[in-house]
Amino acid sequence: MENLRSRLKLGSKAKDVKLRKRRSLLYSKEDGRLLNHGLLKVVVFTVVFRLVNCVLVQTSFVPDEYWQSLEVAHRMVFKYGYLTWEWKAGIRGFTFPLFFAFLYKILHLLNYDTVHLLIWLPRVFQALLAAFADVKFYLLIRTLETEDVSRWTVGKPHLCHVPLSRTHSFPNTTNIWNPFFCHLCSWFSWFCCTRTLTNTAETTLTCLALFYFPLSGSKTCSSKKYLSLVALAVLVRPTALVVWFPLLMWHFWQEENKLRLVTRRYIPIGILAVLISALIDCLFYEKWTLVQLNFIKFNILHGVADFYGSHPWHWYFSQGFAVVIGPHLPFFLHGCILAFRKYRILLATVLWTIVVYSFLPHKEFRFIYPVLPFCMIFCGISLAHLKAWQRPAAALLMVSNLVLALYTGLIHQRGTLDVMSHLQRLCEVSSDSARPQSDVFFLMPCHSTPFYSHVHCPLKMRILECPPDLGEDGYAEEAAQFYSNPLLWLRTAFPYKSSLPTHLVLFDVLEKEISTFLQANNFTRTAEIFHTHIPEGRVGGSIFIYERH
Repeated sequence: MENLRSRLKLGSKAKDVKLRKRRSLLYSKEDGRLLNHGLLKVVVFTVVFRLVNCVLVQTSFVPDEYWQSLEVAHRMVFKYGYLTWEWKAGIRGFTFPLFFAFLYKILHLLNYDTVHLLIWLPRVFQALLAAFADVKFYLLIRTLETEDVSRWTVGKPHLCHVPLSRTHSFPNTTNIWNPFFCHLCSWFSWFCCTRTLTNTAETTLTCLALFYFPLSGSKTCSSKKYLSLVALAVLVRPTALVVWFPLLMWHFWQEENKLRLVTRRYIPIGILAVLISALIDCLFYEKWTLVQLNFIKFNILHGVADFYGSHPWHWYFSQGFAVVIGPHLPFFLHGCILAFRKYRILLATVLWTIVVYSFLPHKEFRFIYPVLPFCMIFCGISLAHLKAWQRPAAALLMVSNLVLALYTGLIHQRGTLDVMSHLQRLCEVSSDSARPQSDVFFLMPCHSTPFYSHVHCPLKMRILECPPDLGEDGYAEEAAQFYSNPLLWLRTAFPYKSSLPTHLVLFDVLEKEISTFLQANNFTRTAEIFHTHIPEGRVGGSIFIYERH
């Protein structure tokens, strides 16, 4: 017994057992710091990238980037300006322009409300939000790729749960960087992501919400966070529900406790969002207004959006989607074949969004912008599988997108912004009491240029009105009447020289039609501003400023 006890060393103090240190990156504090340092580099690079992006976008896209954001915010803070018919009819809410009004108010209180800051600060703010969404997109890809390589060989992980494997490995950095690279070099993202558009805010919020969405294998999912971001996106632009409808249904189908999801997440967050929106709009409309219902009523049930143009049903499939995704298109199609099963819910969301918007007669490129980040995941998977051809393909993507981004950001359609810089100088002239006050009339398609947000002085300005027919008695669209016979309209509108404006702003294609009116009333061209190499219809290649002497 003693021999046995001595062999087993029973009753004696056991020696400390020295365990071999694991070299795994997932458990190493030092390597964790390296990871955080790497993430810091991604954050810094992305912020700098989007700020440069902001500076290098100096063109206009659509009127909504001013007339549904900055112009409304300027009117809210400085109490002068112009509100479009959509606010007069209660179709648009004040939730989105309220963000920019807050920035304007801060500048006003600090006495720094210069016209340059009023123009650029909202865009810088939007660029920082875009950079934040980009970083979240990168982290989402990283967590999904980590799940891929660390998944247990038996069983499929549940939503928001990734079982630990016995031997962990690090995610494939190539698989992480490829979707992120595709996302950053997208020409359309470059063109749109720093603009003060509701579609841009919708896309940013969609990207953030996707980070918390319970994709299979995601370790960052949070129903409360993603649903709150979706609710905010719907308040900014009600059509965000089109993108999120299949994702919400997929989450509901996958969730085990469906009743709890509906009663504790869907309903409370939805009701709270509607109440906040109603309170904000009630404050500014000075009456109870539910803009979401008005939006659906006017744009879908009554088809008011058709007033601004219509396209055939196949436009998104034949033209729209190809333009938005640009040179990424072949990579997207290849990626759909490779990752159809893994990301089928994302692919279904892209197809669903395009199909739903195809039923609406009025179509625009920006409407499908929110699904572009989804497409970049498939593009990145395609790029990763090219192996030997990966670098040439990446170089081709970068160069082709860079050409499109720089041309559309610096050259195409820049005249409508440059003309406001010229007109802003009239504010200084008007402040001189010895000279008559300037009076500017824009003889252009309605809302072609920004307005008071880009001159920031009570300069007398007027545009051709073009509200749609809302069933009012004696309805007449001023812009349509003008373009039907410009010369007759001008002679009727200004029968006396005393009623004439001091300045006229027009596209070059209109000059010949009203040349006799200009000569008879002593108007002289004082500026010619380049606008585009691709004139179309009433939009010319240059903008002329005429001054009456």
